[in-house]
Amino acid sequence: MKIGSHVSIRNGYEGAAITANKLGAKAFQFFPKNPRSLGVKAYDERDAEACRSFCRQKGISSIAHTPYTVNLCAEDPDLFEVTIASVQNDLQIAEACGAMGVVVHFGHYKGSDILEGYKRMITMINRILTGWQGQARLLVENNAGQGNRMGTTLEELTQVRLLVEEPEKVGFCLDTCHAFASGMWKGNDWGEVAERMRELDFFASLCAVHLNDSLYPTGSFRDRHANIGHGEIGDAAFAAFLRTPELHDLPLVLETPKQGEDSHREEIKHVQALIDQWQG
Repeated sequence: MKIGSHVSIRNGYEGAAITANKLGAKAFQFFPKNPRSLGVKAYDERDAEACRSFCRQKGISSIAHTPYTVNLCAEDPDLFEVTIASVQNDLQIAEACGAMGVVVHFGHYKGSDILEGYKRMITMINRILTGWQGQARLLVENNAGQGNRMGTTLEELTQVRLLVEEPEKVGFCLDTCHAFASGMWKGNDWGEVAERMRELDFFASLCAVHLNDSLYPTGSFRDRHANIGHGEIGDAAFAAFLRTPELHDLPLVLETPKQGEDSHREEIKHVQALIDQWQG
C-alpha cells in the first residue's frame, strides 16, 4: 500500500518528493503554493519536471491540495472568479509535478437555501474544468460537518460528481477523520460503510485517502486530527479499514500532528505494521 504524509515544498517540488522518499513514504501530498492564498503562482517548470521524474523513478505517488481558503460555494462574484483561477492554477502545477489530482474540500454554503449551495458548487466545478485536458483530476474531499453539514454523506459526494458536465475529470479523496466526525463511519461499522460505497460505485472514483485519527468522537462534527491509534478511531478500526481491497493501490496520506521532523517516518511504519498484522 502507498502510505505517506503531507510534505512541505519549502525546498521546492523536487525537494518535497526527496523528503517523502527519505521518510520511507510511497506517497505524499503537497500544497502547490501558499496554502493561505488564492493567488496564481508562476511556478518553476524545471523543478516541477524534476519532481515528476524523481517520483516516477522511485515509484512514489503524489497528490496536491488547494489552499485552505478555497470554497466551491463562494457567493461573492469576484471571489467566485478568483477561486476558479486559483484552482485551475493548482491543477496545472499538479499536472507538471506528476500528481494524480488536486484535493478540494466539498463546498460550504452560508445561505439558507442549501440547494443554491449545491448549484453554485456544480457551476464552479464546471468552470474550473472547462477546457482542462490534463490527467490530474479534481478530487472532492468529504467534510467533517461544520456549519450546514454539507458534504458529509456518500450520497452527496456521488450525486454531485454525476451532475457535473465532465464527471470523468472528478474523483474523490476520503478523509477518515472527517468521515468519523460526520458520523458517516462510526468506527466499528467499516464493513457496512464499504458495502454502501460499493453500492454507490464510490470506490471507482476514489483516488486518494487522508489517513487521520480523530481527536473527537464520531458524530461530533469537529475536524481535529489525531495520530493513528491515538484518537477516537483507534488501531483496531484502522486495521479493518486497511483490509479493504479497493484501497490497496491508492495513496494513503497522513495529515496528522507532527512531533518533530521524523515523526511521520515512525507513523508510516506504524500503519505498515497494522497492514502486516492481517497480511501475515
